[in-house]
Amino acid sequence: MIRVAAVGDIHMGTDSQGVLRPAFETLPDCADLLLLAGDLTRHGTPQEARVVAREVAGLPVPVVAVLGNHDHHDEKPEEVTAILREAGVRVLEGQGTVVEVEGARVGVAGTKGFGGGFVGRSGSEFGEPLMKEFIRYTRRCAEGLGASLRGLAEDGCDVRVALTHFAPVPDTLAGEPLEIYPFLGSYLLAEAIDSAGAELAVHGHAHAGAEHGMTSGGVPVRNVAQPVIRKAFNVYHLQARARTAQPT
Repeated sequence: MIRVAAVGDIHMGTDSQGVLRPAFETLPDCADLLLLAGDLTRHGTPQEARVVAREVAGLPVPVVAVLGNHDHHDEKPEEVTAILREAGVRVLEGQGTVVEVEGARVGVAGTKGFGGGFVGRSGSEFGEPLMKEFIRYTRRCAEGLGASLRGLAEDGCDVRVALTHFAPVPDTLAGEPLEIYPFLGSYLLAEAIDSAGAELAVHGHAHAGAEHGMTSGGVPVRNVAQPVIRKAFNVYHLQARARTAQPT
């Protein structure tokens, strides 16, 4: 059994040092890896990134992350990424990484993702250049996620997890105002997950959403935004080569 801890939207600021570290230090007792589903900082400043880095540095389990929209706000995502990577965090954007867990190969494919909406009520690549670029950016994110998941399958991974910040399905947005659904996620992410295959999809971003959802292809989706799970992290159990995911 593979134990995946996950949390997003921790929104750490310069006054947050040490808030999550005590809980993270218990990870070896309950999890094999930690996934961070974006919005790790409040405003995406290097100073805030260093707070996050110190919070997770030296943990005895691998830490894999994607950035969120807050982590882009200061327009220094590359610097935020570099600071986190210096602390040992595997920050993904259109990439995959493999974690070895007691002989099993756990592949994590990650992208921030973006908005656009869901089937029947979504934006399209039509009209003004800005609108076309909006959806093309989402499509590029989704294509990177799908390519990474397929690469992990070719690499012989026993379990694959899709890690995003934006939501791939509307199920986990229940509780959010319908008017903002297009800014919370995109069906293109779910299409990528279903076409490439995964045992679990994890995202954040929707603070007022719901934890549980599923893609049309049957992949379990979990919204791990901290305001939703209301704890330092949730743990999900995955069985190698089985499409099952159950929270503890």
